[in-house]
Amino acid sequence: MPNINDLKEVGSIGAKAIEYAKTIIKPGSSLIEIANKIENFIKSNNVQLAFPVNLSINEIAAHYTPSINDKTIINGNEVIKIDLGARKGDALSDCAITIDLSNNYQNLIKASEEALNAAISKVKAGISVNEIGREVEEVAKKYNVNPIKNLGGHGIEKGSLHARIFIPNYDNGDDTKLDEGEIIAIETFLTIGKSGFVDETDYVEIYSSLGINIRSRRAETRSLYEFINNNFSTYPFATRWLINDENDEFKVKTGISELLRSNALEPYPALIEKSNGIVAQTEKTMIVEKVSCMVTTEFKLNYI
Repeated sequence: MPNINDLKEVGSIGAKAIEYAKTIIKPGSSLIEIANKIENFIKSNNVQLAFPVNLSINEIAAHYTPSINDKTIINGNEVIKIDLGARKGDALSDCAITIDLSNNYQNLIKASEEALNAAISKVKAGISVNEIGREVEEVAKKYNVNPIKNLGGHGIEKGSLHARIFIPNYDNGDDTKLDEGEIIAIETFLTIGKSGFVDETDYVEIYSSLGINIRSRRAETRSLYEFINNNFSTYPFATRWLINDENDEFKVKTGISELLRSNALEPYPALIEKSNGIVAQTEKTMIVEKVSCMVTTEFKLNYI
């Protein structure tokens, strides 16, 4: 396990970044402006980004980060999921909250937040992941909304934000048990949609390196992959992070396409609820203890 003080530090920074994000999600702001501000806030605390800030709107459930040319402007009618994390060495935090600018979906967000609290209350060494999922599902039923069944929480390990275990948002029968000292993120995804499942879209702006040796005739592609591995290791990065005076957008996208063909990168497509239902997400990171857990990303929820 990473150093406990580092885990607490990145957890605290992640929580502070959530609170900061709440203050800048306003009508008239652009998604790229919001993403840059949040990412710069995290980096200003002398840590790295665990992954690109996700700003997923309405029926988009996850993995939407703006491109460098994103023109999306907040109009005040959106339900926005803010998913972010900080990294110091291999100590990671991962947290998320949902903001309802429309004021039409507070019930959905309250359900997601209450479900997260109910799930966290069950966390301890030896509990099975389906028991945690059952807590989320029961809260969803109380609010007459649906859990998203193919999204959920996850283990966090060195070099990997999504490791070992999947923590479902319903009782899926998985009796995999949590270990003492394990780092996990519980991530409740609830929706008013009837499907309760997400599909991949064609929109991809987030990738991670698989750290393999590549053979490319193009020196620019080899240089790009070296830059990715040296700066981000196997942690997720955004395409816009690669675009600068030396690497223009065309060169970067050409290089990424070649790296994908070489199976050197893993893509993270934006995910959409199948029936186009509005989605709420709430997430915190914690360390599993013998009889409970230590939440490292403790921030104030909207309604709970």
